[in-house]
Amino acid sequence: MHFRRLKDLRIDNDYTQKEIADILKIGRTQYNRYENGRRDIPVDLLSILSKLYDTSIDYIVGNTDIIKRYPESKKK
Repeated sequence: MHFRRLKDLRIDNDYTQKEIADILKIGRTQYNRYENGRRDIPVDLLSILSKLYDTSIDYIVGNTDIIKRYPESKKK
């Protein structure tokens, strides 16, 4: 379940819920709801977290077990 991955990634990277909430510019209670599966997390916040944890949104939401981030596109 992707909510478990949010918590695992946060703990593995030594962040508190408050620190992640501050990075996302939301309250800690709001972040807690995302992490515990009581609310769906918006894509824009998933994008921030995927960059922070250097992984893909697909990994966070459970669509893949490959933790490595996708390469950045080469836009001109």
